[in-house]
Amino acid sequence: MTYRDGQRLSLEADGAPLRLSVNRRARRVSIRIDVRAGEAVLVAPSERRLADAIAFARTRTDWIRERLADRPAPVGLVPGQRLSVEGEDVTLAALPGAGAARLTDTPDGPVLAAGGEGAAWSRRILTFLKRRAREVLMARTEAHCITLGLPLPKVSINDPRSRWGSCTPGRGTIRYSWRVILAPPAVLDYLAAHEVAHLVHGDHSPRFWAVVAQLIGDPAPHRAWLRQHGAGLHALAV
Repeated sequence: MTYRDGQRLSLEADGAPLRLSVNRRARRVSIRIDVRAGEAVLVAPSERRLADAIAFARTRTDWIRERLADRPAPVGLVPGQRLSVEGEDVTLAALPGAGAARLTDTPDGPVLAAGGEGAAWSRRILTFLKRRAREVLMARTEAHCITLGLPLPKVSINDPRSRWGSCTPGRGTIRYSWRVILAPPAVLDYLAAHEVAHLVHGDHSPRFWAVVAQLIGDPAPHRAWLRQHGAGLHALAV
């Protein structure tokens, strides 16, 4: 049977939903859980290796079912909800009118409020989070580039399903997920250091990790935080 990139299937009649994905930079077949889509993604370095990815998934069916069952339920943005923004608990609120979102300190803690209701209100909250993510990540990217004597790359913010950041050294570009603004500042700083280090070494060799350590010290705690809490960041449905 011929398999193709993006194809969806299940290994059994009542099995977990699977999606095939080709990543030319992958060195081996692997499985990741797409929290937002509620499916397991089988990754292979080429379409020819997709059959190998499926064979590997057949040996991990119980693991796939457990991870899909354990994923956090999707959470939408609603007034009264509490979010962690840069490691600080923030309460979301709605205001009369159509004003843009703004963050203010109150006796009860920080409040992120925007005008409107429903989808319009959610868009204003999301716009604030994306803008803040860009500001913070741009600042940390610039700081790390200065440390290494590198020109500042072009930075963009998007919403990838599986990566917190990506770097294309040949083009001098770095992309970040806006969702990391929901992580503590040290994790944001690690992510910026990680992507800036890719401007020097495009792989994950010991030389690459040495550059990361030069910039922020031991990256292990920040990597562990993303592994532990990343599914929760992706569970925010916007």
